[in-house]
Amino acid sequence: MKQRAIRGAITVEENTQESLKSAVVELMTSIKNKNNYKDEDISHVIFTLTGDIDCEYPAKIAREVFNSYNSVPMMCFNEMKIKNSLEKCLRILIVINTNLAQNEIKHVYLKGAKNLRKDIL
Repeated sequence: MKQRAIRGAITVEENTQESLKSAVVELMTSIKNKNNYKDEDISHVIFTLTGDIDCEYPAKIAREVFNSYNSVPMMCFNEMKIKNSLEKCLRILIVINTNLAQNEIKHVYLKGAKNLRKDIL
């Protein structure tokens, strides 16, 4: 079995806990549905947020919503501040143990984040 990384991103409507929670749930659910893995297959999760989102830690939300994530190592970081970059963006990297080939992994970009990777949509 190998480790594979799944990328995803979504824009958040506003800098509120409710809006961030909705984005975390939508993105993580979509990634899991498209890649069909079990929670026990997750090695670790990395979240990044643009500097304009500071209302809550996405890892805290994930642990509260998805009870099976309580033992999954998760970390949250700020994105680099780049001129003219996408605002209010949550990005995620989920590393799983899987037998899938690299080209079988389905990365997920939702809402305004679809513009980040038009090549894989």
